[in-house]
Amino acid sequence: MTDLSAAAFTNTPVGNATALRRREPLRKFWFDDVPPRESIADERRHRQERLAVAFRLFARYGFDQGLAGHITARDPEWPDHFWVNPFGKHFSRIRVSDLLLVNAQGEIVVGEGPVNQAAFAIHAAIHEARPDVIAAAHTHSLYGKAWSTLGRTLDPLTQDSCAFYQDHALFDDFRGVVLDTGEGARIAAALGERRAVILKNHGILTAGPSIEAAAWWYIALDNACHAQLLAEAAGTPQAIPHDVATLTHEQVGRPGGALFAFESLLEGLVEAEPDVLT
Repeated sequence: MTDLSAAAFTNTPVGNATALRRREPLRKFWFDDVPPRESIADERRHRQERLAVAFRLFARYGFDQGLAGHITARDPEWPDHFWVNPFGKHFSRIRVSDLLLVNAQGEIVVGEGPVNQAAFAIHAAIHEARPDVIAAAHTHSLYGKAWSTLGRTLDPLTQDSCAFYQDHALFDDFRGVVLDTGEGARIAAALGERRAVILKNHGILTAGPSIEAAAWWYIALDNACHAQLLAEAAGTPQAIPHDVATLTHEQVGRPGGALFAFESLLEGLVEAEPDVLT
């Protein structure tokens, strides 16, 4: 068997190294589109696995706060149904087999309940308003909810935070725990066509064209909140100019980049916690 390790390739004579070269060089970047799965069943399983992994990752990042928090994934066969975590199950314990499939009326179609009422009220409205959204994530993460109390959107202070430049909104109509779809609809309206919304006095929420994107953007948004809180505590941050921030948003804010970032975390988690896929 040919040794394709970096060390072997470096020490291989040119004549042998030539045999390893592609006849046609491959052009592949992190922002390329990912080919679709071959069947609905394959796509459903893919989404279920990524959803379960996302909960485990959120637990590792400390995004678990009691009973609060939910991530949803639209079903590929029934677009008005979505998969969600069962109420009361800690993020660190969620497996694929624990996930619930909920219809547009909030009824459980697959799995054992109960359903978090706030999860249905918020996510059902977002999935209905945004057919392009495959997944949405919301928890009461520390830095996200701390920043939300300031009642304003983030500034483009770092390369990473530019992923959300002019692509996140503020919902400033907090009325307590979200228990009805009417308030969920107001949150969806505030989100608009953006990828994230800061819920004043509540927390943050992200939405994306894949579970990987929604989950990674949530991690990145909480990190951006943390960074700006630290920067403002230390002094007067210098924002990135508009034209540079706009360019950087296009560079670092692609869903493909979020997918690769998520997958880099998935590999280690599944190796350490293989039961997540059961």
